This record gives sequence, C-alpha cells and structure tokens, in this order.
Amino acid sequence: MSATPARTAPVDRPVREPVVSVVVPVRDDAAHLDACLRRLARQSVAPDEVVVVDNGSSDASADVARRWGARVVHEPRVGIPAAAAAGYDAARGDVILRLDADSRPDEGWVAHALHVLADPRVDAVTGTGRFDLPGRRGRRVARAYLGAYYVLGHLAAGHPVLWGSSMAVRADAWRRVREHVTRVEDVHDDLDLALALGPAARVVVDRGWCVGVSARSVRFGRQWVTRLGRAFRTLGRQWRVLPPWERWAARWRPVPHRS
Repeated sequence: MSATPARTAPVDRPVREPVVSVVVPVRDDAAHLDACLRRLARQSVAPDEVVVVDNGSSDASADVARRWGARVVHEPRVGIPAAAAAGYDAARGDVILRLDADSRPDEGWVAHALHVLADPRVDAVTGTGRFDLPGRRGRRVARAYLGAYYVLGHLAAGHPVLWGSSMAVRADAWRRVREHVTRVEDVHDDLDLALALGPAARVVVDRGWCVGVSARSVRFGRQWVTRLGRAFRTLGRQWRVLPPWERWAARWRPVPHRS
C-alpha cells in the first residue's frame, strides 16, 4: 500500500511592485523643468525612472534633466503630441505617469497614483490642479477651468478624459492604443489619448490628486483661439473613428450575464 503524500502549505509569493516611469515633455522650459524635477526627487515613493522628452529645445532643458538623473529622449518633431508619445514609447515601466514641465507635484504624487491603480480594473487616472495665482484665486480658477474641461470632455467623449499635467496610464493600455493616437497634428494629446482609449477603458478622475501648475495656460490672449482649434481637431479626428453617440451607447450597453 503506497503512502499518501503529505500536503504542503501554500506558499505566499510576494506581490511584485509595479515599475514606475514618469514622462515629462519639454521644449525651452529649463527653469520650470528644474523645479518639477526637484519635486520628483522628493517623492515618498520614488519612480524607477524619469523620462524627459527634449522636443527640440534651444535652451538648457536637456542639461537640467540629466543633472537630476533623468533619461533624456530626443523627439525632433515639434509638438506635445509627438513628444508625449515618444516618452510613453520609451518608458520601461508597468505604469506611466505624466507631468508637464510646469507641473508641481507634492511628495505623495506617485504614491497616490499607485494607490488608485492598485485596482486592476482602472486603466488610467487623472487629477486636478491649482494655478500659481495670488491667494485663493489659483484653486478657484483651476476648479472652474478643469471643471469645465472634464464636464465638456466627458460629454464629447462619452467617458472621462485625461489632463496631461497630472495623469497616469497602464503601459499595456498605452501599447493597446499607441497606433491610434495623433502624433503629428496640432491636437490636445491628453484628450486624444483618452478618446483613443475609448469607452471600454476605465478612466478615473480623482479630484484629490492635485498638482500645482503655471497659470500661463489660462491667461487671456490668442492662445485661446489656438486651444479651441486643437480641441475641435482632436474631437473631429477621433469622432471619425468612433462617433460620440456610439461611445455613449457603448458606455450604457448592459454587460452580458455569464452563467
């Protein structure tokens, strides 16, 4: 009679922490970049790499990046869409976080993103900001500006959208849509990426994830005409792929019951 083999207790294998990349596109913005990287160096959870995409700078942006230990990627095609996409392509992480050169993350910025993305159902997360304006104006203007952006963006997309000054996306989600984003046209790259991810992706707008940011994007002037033009081009391009009514229908379509 053969002996019954003894049962062994299951071994708890440690969960591997995700590799974290931070991507920062920059063009002729060395001073802002220096302040941004200074804050990234003080994170409570340090990123595994910082990728600075030098988008044809004529100033010391690339030198500033190297001084802070960032890996510099050169993208000669001028424009944030090309620069951001080049950074995401070059990132080695499981999770790709994104800042602009004029973003000011606090010490818990990376940790907060990882906390949200610990939910495997979440594909991307984006946050809010406070503009560098006197007194309480910075938060009030940011609340109005970003509130309008998120509401109108959601209506146009049929699902939540992303804000490039503070966002994170899983690397596998990026790889899934990287051929469908706009790289060479003058569009809003963050909105374009959100639309490319589509209604099947789960994007979280986390109003507690806040960064400081320069107020130059909300100053009145001709830039508003340019920015509106980018918005219409972004929507037009992605709506040709999937119209907004189909996006909304996909969001509201019931999930089939699995027996």
